[in-house]
Amino acid sequence: MSQREPALGRELFGRLGDAEVHRYVLAWPGGLTVRILDLGGVVQSLEAPDRRGVSANVVLGFPALDGYAANNEPGAPRVFLGALIGRYANRIAGGTFTLDGTAHTLPVNNGKNTLHGGPEAFDTRIWSATELDEPGSVGLRLELVSPAGDQGFPATVTTQVAYRLSRDNRLSITYRATTDAPTVLNLTNHTYWNLAGEGNGDVHGHSLQLNASRFCPVDDALIPVGDPVPVEATPFDFRTPTPIGARIDGTDPQLLLGGGYDHNWALDDWTPAANGPVAPAFAAQADDPVSGRRLTMWTTEPGVQFYSGNFLTPDLIGTSGRPYGRGAGFALEAQHFPDSPNRPDFPSTVLRPGEVYHQETVYRLSTVD
Repeated sequence: MSQREPALGRELFGRLGDAEVHRYVLAWPGGLTVRILDLGGVVQSLEAPDRRGVSANVVLGFPALDGYAANNEPGAPRVFLGALIGRYANRIAGGTFTLDGTAHTLPVNNGKNTLHGGPEAFDTRIWSATELDEPGSVGLRLELVSPAGDQGFPATVTTQVAYRLSRDNRLSITYRATTDAPTVLNLTNHTYWNLAGEGNGDVHGHSLQLNASRFCPVDDALIPVGDPVPVEATPFDFRTPTPIGARIDGTDPQLLLGGGYDHNWALDDWTPAANGPVAPAFAAQADDPVSGRRLTMWTTEPGVQFYSGNFLTPDLIGTSGRPYGRGAGFALEAQHFPDSPNRPDFPSTVLRPGEVYHQETVYRLSTVD
């Protein structure tokens, strides 16, 4: 293999009952190596070089299948490490919504709310996988058919998610979905990042920039209230690079509600896809000053949920064998706004027959001096 040839591999990761779970390896020599499970579409690891060329895994994950299986058990304090989220990313208030005059009731798994699609949602399923070897990239296409009534949602929805790794250290995630009846849909990926290397303490020293001048205040159940408000003169102003931990332990009421950051930012450069897919726009950038690693994110989505890992606990043991804890990683979840099915003033998440759900989010790893 030359230094410019990518690699694509498949290996058995374990078994859940009679079902096999596989891990797919996408690699570009001298660049990134990404490992993805067909269970939940999980990004289990992502190795990226630092400013000296030394690679480390920069995403949080479990070392073996039993960690994911235990985390997916009913009643477990689920953390969604690296998983694909659907049918509805984030929260739906009260586990209910009305569509075209019909009320739908969903199972609740976050107090009185439905979080990330319910207790047996997309992140718990084994997806059908197809390896992709395309000009300029290697990748993996995952497909899942979610029947009508799945976790209380109407309609049969067919979802395809493609991960592509390119030679310029970009990991793109492209989502496509169709439905046979009206429904709501909001998909994302829940990877946690630690650019210093997974298991190397908290991310409070990372700097973060968000291309957003407004965020969504929430109530004590983390459901948005009112309209998005300006970030100016608040701890939620990340328009210029700011350490994640600089204001995280302040007394701002919104920070106290989530134990830190767990809010949706309305992205400034979002363009509605009125006539088909649009190009991803700059959304966020994070830097680790010690390793020099930089993460840049672009998306077609109107919002990004920045979660600072407030509820991660030391009983979670990662791929490094070291325990996690509060702030061990941060998530940048490209998505539509929380509780949009109950908020007609928010960008719509309704999907109807004949329409195609499309989202593209791109993460690029690079280094800075």
